[in-house]
Amino acid sequence: MQGRRGIYIKQIKVKIKDFKYDILLGENINLKEVLNPFISRRLFIITDKNLYHYYESYLNNHLNDFNFIFVVVEPSEHSKSFESYESVINTLLQHHISRNDLIVALGGGVVGDLAGFVSATILRGVDLIQIPTSLLAMVDSSIGGKTGIDTTYGKNLVGAFKQPILVVTDTHFLKTLPKVEFINGLAEVLKAGLIRDKALLELLKQDHYDVVEMIYKAIMVKKEIVELDPFESHERMFLNFGHTFGHSIEQAHHYEIKHGFCVAMGMDLALQLGIHLKETNPNLLTEYYQLSDKIGLPRFEGNKTNYIEQIKYDKKHKNGKIYFVLLKEVGQPIICPISEESLYDLSN
Repeated sequence: MQGRRGIYIKQIKVKIKDFKYDILLGENINLKEVLNPFISRRLFIITDKNLYHYYESYLNNHLNDFNFIFVVVEPSEHSKSFESYESVINTLLQHHISRNDLIVALGGGVVGDLAGFVSATILRGVDLIQIPTSLLAMVDSSIGGKTGIDTTYGKNLVGAFKQPILVVTDTHFLKTLPKVEFINGLAEVLKAGLIRDKALLELLKQDHYDVVEMIYKAIMVKKEIVELDPFESHERMFLNFGHTFGHSIEQAHHYEIKHGFCVAMGMDLALQLGIHLKETNPNLLTEYYQLSDKIGLPRFEGNKTNYIEQIKYDKKHKNGKIYFVLLKEVGQPIICPISEESLYDLSN
């Protein structure tokens, strides 16, 4: 579909039970055109200070015909807190938000998760549009409706499912993304390839590849799994490969290590765990290191026992067991329950 100022290279249709929405993927997408169906509705654009600095003029120019209000938060994981959530809610209520209004999440995973949780809960639900600006958000957190905030006990422990009515994935935003943040997002791309798409792994092995095609392949992995299992009763748990250890590493280090880097270390540990349990082909860890090293993602170095206490608060903790996602081979994820008592044995 061609716009006046940009083109959608891909239009991906997502169907979650009876709920449908589009993911528009391209570069320099005409934002005014794609949002024009909502021009009669007031927009509350939730973003962070860095993005507001970069894109205030861009949005003012593209949305000059719209009635919109910026709500700006700090650019860090700490914005996914009860305090930040309350502050945003109060700002929206002060402006007399109604259920006819729209919440627009313009940002990376933090903004998307926070704005999504706000939209799920304020007035018992206000429509949400996701405009991801980081690679990580484009391929993962903007899709599928998971929203949430962190607590002192762990990451994303308070949240809700809130599907967006539209996702606008414009690679134009990647131009202001620091290289380290791009690498950070590649962890989720790598995860998508490992659990479902060998062709995506082959693409990542190339020295030069089409970024839009890479994003498209990663989005399709998430879309297909989320459509199968919207509320994480089984298949959707596969998307948590690397996240059980990864989230515990994030929390233990007070979110000072980037999410994707923690997921990369978590995938390293999950592969080691699978080999220990004789579930994972040992050659897979070697293949993983070759690709993660090429991308620039870290390996795990340290003592696993430092993270076990955090793991006990993981959302996949049921009936005294942690449900780890392991890999037999590329494209063959499994769910393996491990008792709390066994965690310490496995960490040796």
